[in-house]
Amino acid sequence: MFLSALLLLPRPAQAAWETQQTSAGANISFRAVQAVSASVVWIGGSGGTILRTLDGGKTWEKRNVPGAEQLDFRGVAAFDANTAIATAAGEAEKGLAKIYRTTDGGNHWQLVFQTEQKGVFFDGVAFWDRSNGLVLSDPPDGKWFILNTTDGGQTWNRLAPDKWPAMLPGESAFAASNSSLLLQGDSHAWIASGGGNRARVFHSTDRGQSWQVSDTPMPSGASSGIFGLRFLDAKRGIAVGGDHKKENAPLQNVIITTDGGLTWQNGTPTDPPGLKESIVMLPENTLLAVGPSGTSLSKDFGKSWQKIDQSGLHAASTFEAHCWAVGGKGLVAKWR
Repeated sequence: MFLSALLLLPRPAQAAWETQQTSAGANISFRAVQAVSASVVWIGGSGGTILRTLDGGKTWEKRNVPGAEQLDFRGVAAFDANTAIATAAGEAEKGLAKIYRTTDGGNHWQLVFQTEQKGVFFDGVAFWDRSNGLVLSDPPDGKWFILNTTDGGQTWNRLAPDKWPAMLPGESAFAASNSSLLLQGDSHAWIASGGGNRARVFHSTDRGQSWQVSDTPMPSGASSGIFGLRFLDAKRGIAVGGDHKKENAPLQNVIITTDGGLTWQNGTPTDPPGLKESIVMLPENTLLAVGPSGTSLSKDFGKSWQKIDQSGLHAASTFEAHCWAVGGKGLVAKWR
């Protein structure tokens, strides 16, 4: 069992993370997790590592992509126990920007997209339904590089960025947790940015064909900005972030919106403070934020936070009341 050095052991009758045993190894960093059901979960990580469980995390099996040992799968989207998409984050010019798809539980993988266009770096993948989805990349030419699919990930094409808002100098998305791109409902999409002198949120109501952009009060710089997004509905949303070079710095790291992302206001910073990379929703509108600095829980839409622990987690995913999170050193945890 691979334990994070910072993970605090849960006390009886308290909500906490429980580490799960895998064969991934302590040298693997996980930054993508997708809970499909209470039983089926997919995980992506470095070293071309893909994990899958069919029994709610009691056992995990490797579903690795042959020949992808140099790739870092920071994006995973899955529909069931058999069908999943994995996106590799890395410089396209070095042959690291690739998308794979499996339909037989990871026994076989098909390379469905690759590019060597300089500046492309995949940050995340998400789907509205089994057919329609997007993959987000950093901007190679002053506009987001966004791919769409209408056939469940079998084919991908770049959306035309001609009329999209221009990017700020240095602006990009963080490929830290597969949560800088969020799709919801039938056609809504949001993108969270950082890296520039302002952290911004881009919003589309037509499946990425057009975008509007809003400034936010989240601090932003070369290593800071928004890392994770979550919307409770089409209007109420919350974003978390921080600085990945100052993971424990007590910066403003929570912002909220009540108008679909048109305007944003500061929320209460998390406890513990520091970088939060992913935020998910549990039943009864309970929010759980994870990051290298620890886990925080809120039951009042970010007005107050309860410190859970100081576990170093990067990404989380929920299915109803079931939640899994992943981190560095092969860490996989389930919410109890």
